[in-house]
Amino acid sequence: MDQQSVILTDAAAKRIAKILSAEPGGTALRVSVEGGGCSGFQYRYDLVQETPGEEDIVLERDGAVVLIDSVSLDYMSGSEIDFVDDLIGQSFQIKNPHATAGCGCGTSFSI
Repeated sequence: MDQQSVILTDAAAKRIAKILSAEPGGTALRVSVEGGGCSGFQYRYDLVQETPGEEDIVLERDGAVVLIDSVSLDYMSGSEIDFVDDLIGQSFQIKNPHATAGCGCGTSFSI
């Protein structure tokens, strides 16, 4: 799949770039999907210092660098990664067209 299969919003790119600016050079945000959470799958966010693997896609925008592995991409294709700052708090949220249900906190989903 190509890089356009997951979209990074302006708000997410700005927040990720701000986080990465406080980290050593070469740091990226790895977004992955793993089993668990209250709905069956959950998103995981890790700051990593690694060279992207052959199976990774790399999203780069305005200083933000996001890595997604090919297995997670199967669950996330067509998704939008956003950063929301509202009365409830600040969080990254993934709008996933494959998710048929999700939890209230937005970190887990089912397909």
